[in-house]
Amino acid sequence: QVQLVESGGGLVQAGGSLRLSCARSGGTFSHYAMGWFRQAPGKEREFVAAITWGGDNTDYTDSVKGRFTISRDNAKNTVYLQMNSVKPEDTAVYYCAAKIVQSNRIYYTKDAYDYWGQGTQVTVSS
Repeated sequence: QVQLVESGGGLVQAGGSLRLSCARSGGTFSHYAMGWFRQAPGKEREFVAAITWGGDNTDYTDSVKGRFTISRDNAKNTVYLQMNSVKPEDTAVYYCAAKIVQSNRIYYTKDAYDYWGQGTQVTVSS
């Protein structure tokens, strides 16, 4: 069974930076596409960023482009989300997700992913 554990969340001032990590353990498949989603109070969980298994392609929701960077270290089974120039509207619980894949693709929807972490709270103060 695959387990995903997020870390790195916390309280940060607007304009600051934060780096989230997601460590994957378990599972028998070596190829996972990874994604980050977030959910603010009273809102649906939304796509933030995703990366292919090979790490050669990434994509972001428009509101974080140029500020957030997703990356991965397959040797460590870990994916990262570097968050720079954060804004109060970035406040949410951030979840990482993993999808077993046989192709080097990016996935954008919640339903596409097979496994989820428990989430880590990010709060941006103004």
